[in-house]
Amino acid sequence: MTRTFTTLAAAALAAGLIAAPALAEPRSDVIVGMAIEPTGLDPTAAAPVAIGQVVWKNLFEGLTTVNENGDIAPQLAEAWHVSDDGLTYTFKLREGVTFHNGKPFTAETAKYSIDRIIADDSVNPQKVLYSAIETVEAPDAHTLVLTLSRPAYDLLYWLGFPAAVMVEPDSEATNATDPVGTGPFEFGEWKKGNQVTLTRNPNYWGEKPALETVTFRFIADAQAQAAALTSGGVDAIPEFAAPELVSTFETNDAFKVVPGTTGMEVVAGMNNAKPPFDDRRVRRALMMAIDRQAIIDATNSGYGTPIGSHFSPSDAGYEDLTGVLPYDPEQAKALLAEAGYGDGLQFTIKAPNRGYAERAAEIMQAYFAQIGVTATIESSEFPAKWLQDVFKDTNYDMTIIGHAEPLDIGIYARDPYYFNYDNPDFDATMTAIADATSAEERLAGYKKAQEILAEDVPALFLYAWPKIGVWNADLEGLWVNEPVPSNDMTGVHWSK
Repeated sequence: MTRTFTTLAAAALAAGLIAAPALAEPRSDVIVGMAIEPTGLDPTAAAPVAIGQVVWKNLFEGLTTVNENGDIAPQLAEAWHVSDDGLTYTFKLREGVTFHNGKPFTAETAKYSIDRIIADDSVNPQKVLYSAIETVEAPDAHTLVLTLSRPAYDLLYWLGFPAAVMVEPDSEATNATDPVGTGPFEFGEWKKGNQVTLTRNPNYWGEKPALETVTFRFIADAQAQAAALTSGGVDAIPEFAAPELVSTFETNDAFKVVPGTTGMEVVAGMNNAKPPFDDRRVRRALMMAIDRQAIIDATNSGYGTPIGSHFSPSDAGYEDLTGVLPYDPEQAKALLAEAGYGDGLQFTIKAPNRGYAERAAEIMQAYFAQIGVTATIESSEFPAKWLQDVFKDTNYDMTIIGHAEPLDIGIYARDPYYFNYDNPDFDATMTAIADATSAEERLAGYKKAQEILAEDVPALFLYAWPKIGVWNADLEGLWVNEPVPSNDMTGVHWSK
């Protein structure tokens, strides 16, 4: 009887008399876990990274943007031209773009947004990045012209940052709690202490996102993050806070563990103005005395990427230079002897009381001992004591810290700066980057800058801080790397 019914049903289905069962639609919502809740939602008025991780590229957009590969890409400006002298930037703005409150985005609103950043009374946390801008003009509704006081090709990069997003003038006063942008998602609600919800913008100028709602849920404790993932309370944690717990998810087919990198470089800075660190041979010897991967294994359960210069793999133009001065203790001893320290030397590592820095200092201390170098570890309270002694007074021999600002290789050309590093060739290279009038020139400059530092070693380059993503196995489109702190949800979707 069953066989007869099945045969009849199959025939009826083939004849179109019975509808085929409907396939389940993929989910259109996602819950993303974050460790830190933002203090507000206006990235042009406050600095915390968590603000950009909620709103940048999701709710607010800039003239340019930075993509997952660290490249500069068009956003609200669809094209631009840089004058031969590098002092005039002319942007062609997209037409038909509206803010979430229905107001049009035009050159006048772009001018308003940039003028607000560079104003004398500006509270923008990254105002210094835009200091080269001298005047802002809007000759017509879809053309914006920036005149600079000096060449600064990286301006195109900084204009893609959260701090430079376009703001609708009528929303300025309330953007911290009720943000209005041009992005693919609109502000839904903020349950303080718990979560922020964004909803899909039906009037978005570009490709509509697959997700209808995105909820950012704030969970500070790593154990609680793991529990929320396991229970389904969150679908993804793009920056999982506990590397030691990752193995739980690696063996669970319901999840993906996706290791990537951030723009934070962990380095052991040296005071290049005082002996023995004023001798390049000593700096090179100390670099060759340590095994970068062993430090990563000890400090971050193996998560992190060894680096050979002050540049992250998440940055466009990255070059792997770890082979320039690889782990080679015998060569390190030879260099020390050549520099006059064959009988060894002694110095102090002022380690900020941050877990990763203290553990790295202990591992490095052991490696240095193997080449006859005695390093004494001195704990320094962070941030107050460390900032005063090391960063401001440069009263130190060696230290360890993570430099979190994106694309910050230029710090080695700053005077004063706590490395006390002076290299005219490096300074000239950074000037050439600023003078660039094309993306190719800019990236060529950064390649040269990396190579100079890899050879000269003003700091011991250890590793790029990891971005450890853990999320539902059916979730697609989240960023693997993080050149700019972000949770870009525009391409996120469920595979089933």
